[in-house]
Amino acid sequence: MKTRQQAPIGRPRGFDADEALERAMRVFWEQGYEGASLTDLTSAMGITRTSMYAAFGNKEELFRKALERYTEGPAGYADRAMREPTARQVATAFLHGAVRANTRPGCPAGCLGVQGSLAAGEPGRNARDALIAWRNEGTARLGARFRRAVDEGDLPPDTDPAVLARYLMTVANGIAVQAASGATQEELKQVADMALRNWPPT
Repeated sequence: MKTRQQAPIGRPRGFDADEALERAMRVFWEQGYEGASLTDLTSAMGITRTSMYAAFGNKEELFRKALERYTEGPAGYADRAMREPTARQVATAFLHGAVRANTRPGCPAGCLGVQGSLAAGEPGRNARDALIAWRNEGTARLGARFRRAVDEGDLPPDTDPAVLARYLMTVANGIAVQAASGATQEELKQVADMALRNWPPT
């Protein structure tokens, strides 16, 4: 018969760091950076502030780790879309992925990367800047993919890849805002399909 060994006196009780980070990500997703208090975060994570600081650092560091998790998880559709063989398929996978991610049952509506810190005071400036960089990186990656599509003859030679990427990201960000305002998955899929109907946009 196995017996559970007690942790040495003074050592914090063990917890599942992966699960704790998942819960923190959802708090930031739902409440934004400044709206999420340390009490909100530690309560959702099921740990003390001491354990949080020891495992993840301060609130800003926790937010950055949560954003990384969001990028690899709910927002992973963006990376998968880049691997589609044609620009049209990239755009379709990107916008349809945005619709699904922003309206996923059991998750906060909208996008952590868009709503996490749009309007932030001085305490949230670094989080806001991190999200600006996150969104700009996504636009740049789309631009590079569309540049390749032009070089391969998949898009017309007079296509501006940077503008096309900005257009697609603007539609995706709008989808996130609409989702947070209560728009349904079906309604937003219709918006995505309308944006894709005339491809590439002229």
